[in-house]
Parts: sequence; structure tokens; C-alpha cells
Amino acid sequence: MLRVKHRQISISKIRFYLKLIAMLIKIKVFPAASKQEVIKKSEDSFEVKVISKPERGMANRESLELLSRYFKIPSSNIRLIKGAHTHSKIFEINLEK
Repeated sequence: MLRVKHRQISISKIRFYLKLIAMLIKIKVFPAASKQEVIKKSEDSFEVKVISKPERGMANRESLELLSRYFKIPSSNIRLIKGAHTHSKIFEINLEK
């Protein structure tokens, strides 16, 4: 149990609330780049340079892996929401480790 402002909160409730912690980020992907790189433009906007070509979702997968390493979370906590076939994408990042 954890005491917060004169209330007790169970560990299971804390875990439940942590699952709700997520953020949406805007990504501009540059496929077929010479090196892999994640560049932070603002709090919710990034540029991602990937080596893969934009074929068969390979650039999307590589972008997801780069974001996973950048945020130091498992790739299962990152989900492509919008932009599977465009350079501009929106990813959901679940911050629970």
C-alpha cells in the first residue's frame, strides 16, 4: 500500500493508472538515409532517419525499433496509429516499462 494525500492506494491500482500513461508523437520518416538517427524537433515531434527503403513496411518497422531504443522501452509499447504509407506518421508511446 502507498499513502498519497491521506489515502491508501493499492499497488494494483498504481499499475492500472500507469497503463494509462501514453503519449502521441508526430514522426517524419526519411527512408533510405545513410545512417539511422532520431532527431527531437519539439516535445511531441521527431524526425527519424532509417536505412531501409519504404517497401513492405520495412521503414515502419525500423522506425519503431529506433523509437524503442530512443525511449528505452520495449517495442511492444509503441504502436503506429496513422501514416503507414506516408512520411508523416503518428505513433502511440506507452510509457509503462
